[in-house]
Amino acid sequence: MAPGVTPPRGMRDFLPAEKARREHALGVIRRVYSSFGFDEIETPVVEDYARLHSGLGGDNEKLAFNVLKRGLTPDDLAQPAETGDLSSLTDLGLRFDLTVPLARFYATHRADLPPVFRSIQIAPVWRAERPQKGRYRQFVQCDIDIIGESGPLAEIELLTATAAALRELGLTGCRVRINDRRLLTGMLDLFGFDASERSQVLITIDKLDKVGVGGVLEELRSRGATAEAVDALELFLTRVAPENPGPFGEAQIRAQLPDGIDDTVIAELASIGLAAEQADAAATGRAVGDAPFVIFDPFLVRGMGYYTGPIFEIEHPELGYSLGGGGRYDGMIGRFLGSEVPATGFSIGFERIVDLVTLPESSVSDAMVLVYDKSVPPVKLVSLKAELVASGRRVRLEPRVKNLKALLARVQAAGFGSFAFVTDATASVTDLEVKSLD
Repeated sequence: MAPGVTPPRGMRDFLPAEKARREHALGVIRRVYSSFGFDEIETPVVEDYARLHSGLGGDNEKLAFNVLKRGLTPDDLAQPAETGDLSSLTDLGLRFDLTVPLARFYATHRADLPPVFRSIQIAPVWRAERPQKGRYRQFVQCDIDIIGESGPLAEIELLTATAAALRELGLTGCRVRINDRRLLTGMLDLFGFDASERSQVLITIDKLDKVGVGGVLEELRSRGATAEAVDALELFLTRVAPENPGPFGEAQIRAQLPDGIDDTVIAELASIGLAAEQADAAATGRAVGDAPFVIFDPFLVRGMGYYTGPIFEIEHPELGYSLGGGGRYDGMIGRFLGSEVPATGFSIGFERIVDLVTLPESSVSDAMVLVYDKSVPPVKLVSLKAELVASGRRVRLEPRVKNLKALLARVQAAGFGSFAFVTDATASVTDLEVKSLD
């Protein structure tokens, strides 16, 4: 390919077939979330620099694309050049997620929103990632959030709505791993970690499935974490865990935690998991406990530091990566309003699931190509096309070429399921001999 004609690194073009699959998936997600009572909103692609760098976005703040102020002069550049602090040159930035814009949106429009607000946000975000397979600098996030509901009903609604969306997309066999940040904090306290160590210790524990127990312990010791606490964590991680902790519930959660954890938090988490399990069983027709949908993971961390309560991730046993996740972030919106507002959210990993989605057969069977002789008058072609479109079909006009096989292969790859020839003798739609492209 000639240089200079590719998209910027970490960003992509989408050919028609790819775009059609993406729009189908987005349409399914929107329809399912709307059926669960969520309302879609839209926020600007840019937010104030100070808001994007206020500590709400965790490590993602370091990946923000920032926008230079307009009308900068050489004098404006002098001091930042000397100090190395370039923040004074920017006043806006591209959003790196949809949660920070939602918090700002709610603070702006609270008076016009219901006491419990259920939002859908589906939009692109930008991060200055190092591009690699599965990591892009521009990608789509699909978020649902519930603001104003402090009880477990919010988490249950998020999990059941997301599970329904994944099923409707054809992704069966998904499971949800759940935990609670308060349980993690309680464990760290019991092991003896200082409060100042929590953030870094959780970041390291989050690598457990990648580097194993040995790797986690080695990193904690190399970072100078409290030695006695690391030893206590090691004893817990290398204990003989119960082979079958029983069906999901308080007893199962308790069996996987050290003694001394708050029973109130355990009971709340169990109520969320049990409700999501029962809803999934009812939707799929299976018995509760058969091929369980909910799994307790005592070391599920989620990377964002703003989580304050239940956290969860959706996984598929055959895929080896998360399909989405979320959790409760009660402290974020209060940063804008000055008063606490409960909030919890869930984000589907759209770029991870879209390649697993196929277009429904109906959309292909209703798409037809009219292959016409060049001698056919345009007025006849557009009249035939208009009549077919009015009947509910998708129609494309293609001139007949010598390599007909290549033409038909191309339109089939573009999502068309049938074709018909149009000649001078074709008088109406009833004269068309429709043939399948299969």
